[in-house]
Formats: sequence, C-alpha cells, structure tokens
Amino acid sequence: MKPTNPVASGLARAGLRSPPGPLSGNPVLRAMVGLLRRPTRASPLATRGRATVRPGLALAWLFLIALILAAIAPHWLTGVDPLAAAARNAYLPPSSSHWLGTDENGRDVLARLIHGVRPSLLMGLVSTAIGLGVGIILGLAAGLGPRLVDGAIMRLIDVLLAFPDLLLALVIITFWGQGLWITLIAVGVASIPRFARMVRAQTLVVRDAPYVEAATTLGRHRAAVVLRHVLPNAIKPILILATIGIGHNIITGAALSFLGFGASPPAPEWGSMLAMGRNYLANAWWLVAWPSVAIILTVVSITAIGRDWLARSEGKSR
Repeated sequence: MKPTNPVASGLARAGLRSPPGPLSGNPVLRAMVGLLRRPTRASPLATRGRATVRPGLALAWLFLIALILAAIAPHWLTGVDPLAAAARNAYLPPSSSHWLGTDENGRDVLARLIHGVRPSLLMGLVSTAIGLGVGIILGLAAGLGPRLVDGAIMRLIDVLLAFPDLLLALVIITFWGQGLWITLIAVGVASIPRFARMVRAQTLVVRDAPYVEAATTLGRHRAAVVLRHVLPNAIKPILILATIGIGHNIITGAALSFLGFGASPPAPEWGSMLAMGRNYLANAWWLVAWPSVAIILTVVSITAIGRDWLARSEGKSR
C-alpha cells in the first residue's frame, strides 16, 4: 500500500494541486497548507462596524438634522420670501430659477416648504408633549391609585379611545375654534389615551419590582418612591414610543390643515399647501407632489429613528 503524502492531501482538500518533487516536504509549504485549511474569521470589531452601518438610518438622521436647521433658521437655506407673490410667475414648473416651481400666486414652492417645517415639527413635538404629560399623570394615578380611581380613569380612556384621533381633534376644534395653537392642543388631547394606557401598563409592572418594595420597606415616602423609582422606570420605554408618535401627530396635524383647521393662509404649512394644490393638480402637479414628499420623508425618518431607539433599548441589534 502506497503511503499518502499529508501535504498533497492537504492541498487536494484546499482545491490546489500538489507541487512536484521535493517541494512537497518543505516545512514552509506545509505551514501554508495549514493556513489554507484553517477557517478564517472576521474581526469582531469589523463585524460590529459592518452591522452598525445602516445607510437608511444615516439618511434619516441627515434628513432630520436638515429639518431642525430649517425650523430654527430657514433663512440659512433660502433667501426667498415665502409670502412674496408675483402673478407673472404663477404656475412655473421646476426650473433653475425655481427649483420646485411656483404656486398659483407665483410664490416659490421650495421657500414655502422650508418655512413650513417649523409649524409641522411644532405640531408633532408640542402635541406629543401634551399627550405624554397628561398621559403620564393619568397612567400613574390609575396604576398606583385605588381600584375605584383606576376604574374611573380607564373607563374615561376607553371612551376616548372609541373615537379616532382625527375625529376627536375635530370635535375639540369645533367647540374651541380654529387656529394653530387650538389645533396643537386638539391633537395633543387626542393622543392622551394611548400614552395613559401605556404608562398604566408599565406602572403595574414596575410597582411590584423588588427595588420598589425595598424602598417602601426602608420607610421612604410614597412620593419619593414614585418620583425616584416608579416614574423613571415606567416612562423609559414610553419616551421612545413617543418619538414614533411624533410622526403620527404630524400626519394628524397635516390632515387637519388640509381640512382647513390649521394655520391660516397664506402662512406656509404643508397641509394647507396640499389643500390649495389639489385644485390645480391637472396643470401643476408639483403643488401636491412636493408637500406630500416632505410629509412622507419626515414621518418615515422620525419613525425609523424611533424604532431604532426602541430596538436598542430592548437589546436588539438591527
């Protein structure tokens, strides 16, 4: 029986041809064969770097930064007055002089979009803050209070949840009148039931935690236990979910403006721009297209960032 050459067999398994002659016994060549047979592993740092590089999330952050810049200092992005009307420039399509075209009054669409960022973001942030603040109070009262208080608050929440957010906001606007700030309050009140239920659910879990029982056993005041132990741990996931809710409130505010209950014209606001542009959709498509794209990109970016934060808080790598 002919003895087998380990170098030749190693090269054969690696898919290489065995060199002829005495080179097969070369120790250097034998070491190279061992390296070929050894499986290669990627560096953990390199793998982690590749896992965290997400182009979509990076674009979402860049777009959000641009929105914040437009809301704080819109004149840095455009020097055109969004209210300057010129009848001779009406219905101009996108061109080098007007990148996104002009509207029915000759106003620059790009300038109106940039100046419309502030009321749109204000709608999402302020209404979410109102809903979250009142929802935390109601959720804590229901989760920590006696059964009678819990039942009364939850029945009220159930009644409010029976109405869609847009319909509930319309009812509030009908009683209190129109205007930007009334719309902000209406959208915020419409989002209270969602936050109240989530805070109550988290409070019911946290109140029986060992660290809360230990603080109570040590004689800490009830208010101190709630503020130092229950509240921070109960609202931590709620704050991340509130980020996702900002996009939802932006859509609700744009829908109310589209129906004529938002900012008064001729103030630049994305929902009101959609409402005016629909009348000229056949001849000037850009009047509807660009505000729609702005709303979609804003909501998608904020939602993507919020979902990424939620996944990180749950220990998931996406």
